[in-house]
Amino acid sequence: MPDSPELNRILDAILAQETDARELAALPLPSSYRAVTVHKDETGMFLGLPRQEKDPRKSLHTEEVPVPELGPGEALVAVLASSVNYNTVWSSLFEPLPTFGFLERYGRLSELARRHDLPYHILGSDLAGVVLRVGPGVNRWRPGDEVVAHCLSVELESADGHGDTMLDPEQRIWGFETNFGGLAEIALVKANQLMPKPDHLTWEEAAAPGLVNSTAYRQLVSGNGARMKQGDNVLVWGASGGLGAFATQLVLAGGANPVCVVSSPRKADICRRMGAEAVIDRVAEDYRFWSDERTQNPREWKRFGARIRELTGGEDVDIVFEHPGRETFGASVYVTRKGGTVVTCASTSGFEHVYDNRYLWMSLKRIVGTHFANYREAWEANRLVVKGKIHPTLSRCYPLEEVGQAVYDVHHNLHQGKVGVLALAPREGLGVRNPELRERHLAAINRFRVPA
Repeated sequence: MPDSPELNRILDAILAQETDARELAALPLPSSYRAVTVHKDETGMFLGLPRQEKDPRKSLHTEEVPVPELGPGEALVAVLASSVNYNTVWSSLFEPLPTFGFLERYGRLSELARRHDLPYHILGSDLAGVVLRVGPGVNRWRPGDEVVAHCLSVELESADGHGDTMLDPEQRIWGFETNFGGLAEIALVKANQLMPKPDHLTWEEAAAPGLVNSTAYRQLVSGNGARMKQGDNVLVWGASGGLGAFATQLVLAGGANPVCVVSSPRKADICRRMGAEAVIDRVAEDYRFWSDERTQNPREWKRFGARIRELTGGEDVDIVFEHPGRETFGASVYVTRKGGTVVTCASTSGFEHVYDNRYLWMSLKRIVGTHFANYREAWEANRLVVKGKIHPTLSRCYPLEEVGQAVYDVHHNLHQGKVGVLALAPREGLGVRNPELRERHLAAINRFRVPA
């Protein structure tokens, strides 16, 4: 339970489900709340250590912080639950660089943005919760609304962002490049980040899809990504992970054929239970795309491509859903069919991608870079969850004070799907408003669950 009597009253009102907007708005806000932070004066704590030895349990703090000032076009949200994304891993390890540089640059933009430039950074790019307050100019949302938030923070003062908000020069990822993120009891968001909470899901389930589902939607379905169509063969790296599991679902829901790459029999089983038929256990089949730190192994690319064709009836993949980066990128370019597309949104194994350009230019392949999603894409991705077409991939939950362990699990790939975090929610299982829809999809909702 919260330490603050004000937050306890707010939580009681939320759990009672009987408090109207005026009553909730009349409840006083606390002066402070608990949040997960990294500290600016600790950014050098891992210098000289290999990446795998950097321990987020040492850098992440759960502490009391002041409630930020609410500005025009913004909302304060009581966070019932959040989840861990890979950007929180990066923030906690201070790599590829400390995120305080993002906050400093944002702080120079305006007096209002200066609030974000603090000696601590509140992390987290997902939430499910209840609107507490809205700033001037907000008409769509009001106190008491049950919401989830996407992580696109954008100013939209430049013409560049009005065709695709991801192209705005002041586009940022909330909770990574801005402060006041979702791994906290209260979060500050722009009101246009808010979307309706799927009413058949619990708070922790609803908090899981946001960032990764929207990212996968843009990467595969959108015209800004690969433009996937029915019948396409789609290679999905990390197909049971936080991002890949949503990609696998979107491929199946769109009438295409996933070729799922995983790293264990358990993860392979999860993909098959999602409906995938073509699954490659890269560990069991011992693919070694690099002979050493500097030399890739094209023979392994060819062996991998041959295995894919065994599973697809002799066809190469039309699309590669790329996010590991350095470790896999050369193989991804090689195995894509002539005229096909490699679409990349991340580089979790390293940012320097090396590939043989002959297999790109001579076979007329495309590499498309995508990053999160614009507001419309995020809304469409959330709509699929609301309708029960795409399901959360939550495997387990941690309390707010144990976020360090949750991030450690993701850092070391010890997890399945998404790892959730309870903020104000006193226990799991709360927040369901449509039990009939939930019952129809219960097996899919619980597919990733690890027994307590």
